[in-house]
Amino acid sequence: MSSQSFVRTALPVAALSLILAACATPIPPTNISPAACNAEAARWAIGRAPDQATVERARTETGSRDVRVLKPGMAATMDFRPDRLNIDVNERGAITGLRCG
Repeated sequence: MSSQSFVRTALPVAALSLILAACATPIPPTNISPAACNAEAARWAIGRAPDQATVERARTETGSRDVRVLKPGMAATMDFRPDRLNIDVNERGAITGLRCG
């Protein structure tokens, strides 16, 4: 078999293999647990100061993996993360709301 005929045979086979691989359905990872956040579970925190103990208790009771305290005028990313608890604080430093995302 000449090198030219080998290239003519191998190239289409390789291209077809790549096309078929691109169409394959990926297998979802099994080690990722579903994210959970239930902001209602920490409604008790409204009106309180966002001290370390309050913030950590709210994170734990809502089932969140992460938490952030958002003060008025503070820059925050707009990405939605269902496992994150957002704690809104007013100018006086009191918690005014809790939401997931």
